[in-house]
Amino acid sequence: MDRSTALTPRHYVAIGGHGPEDVVADDRGRVLTGVADGRILRIDGLTEPLAARVEVLAETGGRPLGLELLPDGALLVCDAERGLLGVDLADGTVRVIADEVAGERLRFASNVVALSDGSVYFTVSSRRYPLEQWIGDIVEHTGTGRLLRLAPGDDTPEVLLEGLQFANGLAASGDESFLVVAETGARRLTRYWLDGPQAGRAEPLAEYLPGMPDNIWRGGPDGPIWVSLAGPRVPPLDLLHRAAPPVRRAAARVAVRAPYRPTGGIGVLAVDDTGEVVHHLARSRSRFRMVTSVCEASGHLVLGSLWERGIALCEPPPAK
Repeated sequence: MDRSTALTPRHYVAIGGHGPEDVVADDRGRVLTGVADGRILRIDGLTEPLAARVEVLAETGGRPLGLELLPDGALLVCDAERGLLGVDLADGTVRVIADEVAGERLRFASNVVALSDGSVYFTVSSRRYPLEQWIGDIVEHTGTGRLLRLAPGDDTPEVLLEGLQFANGLAASGDESFLVVAETGARRLTRYWLDGPQAGRAEPLAEYLPGMPDNIWRGGPDGPIWVSLAGPRVPPLDLLHRAAPPVRRAAARVAVRAPYRPTGGIGVLAVDDTGEVVHHLARSRSRFRMVTSVCEASGHLVLGSLWERGIALCEPPPAK
């Protein structure tokens, strides 16, 4: 885990919006993302980054986070304010798929994945803190994150897992026998079994990551799972997480009021279905900060960020 190669942003593409939190790529090498004002954007022409084009596809009326492209060309959107949404990319129509779970309003939906049987799985990062106070959950270590399932034809999500530490990115294994959930607050990837003798059980897939995992992305069943690292490991935070709940709550109250500025270090990982690290790319000082998502598109490794006003393009690592 300590061995890494350089992660060097080669191009910056301004997109006319703040906080492209998640980035996903379509089969034509175009990148889709959502920004703070609710717009869903598509960036085309990344083979010539200086001439890249940005198109507005839809407006959610909330704050889009995790995205998932469906085989029919539609888009699933986890909106931190409105719940799980569906977007028709042909005409920009937005519909609410789910905005309630177990009698509770669905807030802070974070990332989503759809499987070949039509089922949809998505995460809720925190039931205590809204997106704009995300750091409060990380500091308090609330363990209020969830993994949810929406069966084909249903409009009521089922709770599969609770007690997750800021549940975030989500991806399926190559054979769809399990899901991988990024727990940002625990610096780990958790495996949730869908099939086989352990179906319904969760276990660590990769622990003690070198940073806090955020969105994760898989371009196909044969490729690795790319994991963005939104921030480095913070040893004092590890110690705080062992403190009594009142101490953590008090620290969280301070954290949500303090101005936040991300560090200059950035990083991403690629892992296989056994949890083995295939690539670890990092840079200790970077002008592009707080990498919250990563995908591959048009020969580039594309980075998204909750902090920036654009995306960064990096050279992908050589295949192993």
